[in-house]
Amino acid sequence: MKNLLLVFGFLMLLTGCSSSDSDYVPLNTQTTTNSYPNVVANFGTKLDLNNLYNYANQTVPAYIVKNNTGSNVITDKGATLGRVLFYDKNLSSNNTIACASCHQQASAFSDPNDVSTGVNGSTDRHSMRLVNNRFARETKFFWDERAPSLEFQTTQPIQNHVEMGFSGTSGDQNIAALITKLSAIGYYKELFKFVYGSEEITENKIQLALAQFIKSIQSFDSKYDAGRAQVANDGQPFPNFTAQENNGKNLFLTPPTFDSTGSRTGGGLGCAGCHAAPEFDIDPNSGNNGIIGNLAGGIDITVTRAPSLRDLVKQDGTLNGNLMHTAAITSLQAAIGHYGTINLATGNTNLDPRLKPNGFGQKLNLNATEVNAVIAFLKTLSGNNVYSDPKWSTPFR
Repeated sequence: MKNLLLVFGFLMLLTGCSSSDSDYVPLNTQTTTNSYPNVVANFGTKLDLNNLYNYANQTVPAYIVKNNTGSNVITDKGATLGRVLFYDKNLSSNNTIACASCHQQASAFSDPNDVSTGVNGSTDRHSMRLVNNRFARETKFFWDERAPSLEFQTTQPIQNHVEMGFSGTSGDQNIAALITKLSAIGYYKELFKFVYGSEEITENKIQLALAQFIKSIQSFDSKYDAGRAQVANDGQPFPNFTAQENNGKNLFLTPPTFDSTGSRTGGGLGCAGCHAAPEFDIDPNSGNNGIIGNLAGGIDITVTRAPSLRDLVKQDGTLNGNLMHTAAITSLQAAIGHYGTINLATGNTNLDPRLKPNGFGQKLNLNATEVNAVIAFLKTLSGNNVYSDPKWSTPFR
């Protein structure tokens, strides 16, 4: 018995599981289609349990230093289940909304619409892009950072009355009803057994699988990445960049200097103070960015998070949806213009201090050459694979 326990403990270490992940017991990755007839019937060749996509061992550039995997290590099996859950409308109370309804692969896992449609109305914030969450500097989630982990975040939209409708309030059933619902679906009986060794479904198992899939969504095939791989640091000129793109990079990275009234007197734009390369995620110590509107009406100064600046645009240069939590910014030029002149709004007691040098709203005094250069640089942060890789696409036929 002692030897069996030692072997089990060794297997747990190999698979990245900890005692806090007791729901996750990985099995041999080889199986047979005869064992999973409901998976075959519902997904066909789009979900081959004998030939899983590579989620666990994707290439990450050496210059990426952040990794928020935590104890819920990505596995091919867990992320496969997460993919099904992410795209399944059965997770909503009326079978019309999936996670992917508001986080669409074609838009870098955001919503091209300003607000997203839920089972009971529209959201009051724009849907955030989900690219490179595993490499984020900020480890809390939602625009107001109310979720302490990605695992916790994954089931909050499910338990939201407006979004997916298993809130347990306003006449909704609770998440226990969802678990009963999923437990009656043949392919979930098979998939949960495939991943966890048991057909039993729990909220924790759903969270682990969804988080593994979302953590696997990464984007490192951009023009920026091709250039960064050729130099020792971001401050050096990138050989594959145009002069304008290198100028924009310098403006992005270089802090500005200000006079006593908050007007820029030299230097760059200082974007990297909040969106440092090479992750381009938000600094976890950031305050509000000066946009305090709320799509539901009123003032909202609690928004202090933002997605990575990677994949702001598609390869054709069009935005992956309008920007900010209000979707009020409709172009990269407008986004730069917003930070060019910060107005100190009455009631915004949470404005990031970096946006009010010497107590005044910053005035960057931008010229057209600078704006166009920064736009050109931001466009280099977009890749191709995130929009087309089948491992992040819907498994449903």
